[in-house]
Amino acid sequence: MELLEIRDILEAKVLVGEKFLEREVFSAFGSDLMSDVLAYVNEKSILLTGLTNPQVIRTAEVADLFAIVFVRGKMPNKELIDLALEKDITLMTTEYTLYTTSGKLFEKGLLGVKIEGVLR
Repeated sequence: MELLEIRDILEAKVLVGEKFLEREVFSAFGSDLMSDVLAYVNEKSILLTGLTNPQVIRTAEVADLFAIVFVRGKMPNKELIDLALEKDITLMTTEYTLYTTSGKLFEKGLLGVKIEGVLR
């Protein structure tokens, strides 16, 4: 699924990274715990979160993530947006909750990340 389709499904506003909307995404991971993101996320995933501090961008960079969707209408500050621009990370925001955002993407065929040894 392309970021463009994710934007449309979530009725999201693209904050930065519009030029990267054709990037292909294979899974999504929803969390406000950046330690979980580092432990479980695979590349070609997007992060769904309500956390809007610069640590989110740093975590995305370490985990090789190229897109973040902020849920519940959260808006990052200028520092975070500038950091995302510098790192070529697409940022979007949606009014949906994390639960609804995850459900809408799953309904359209985007799976969650695969976590080895965890019951689903």
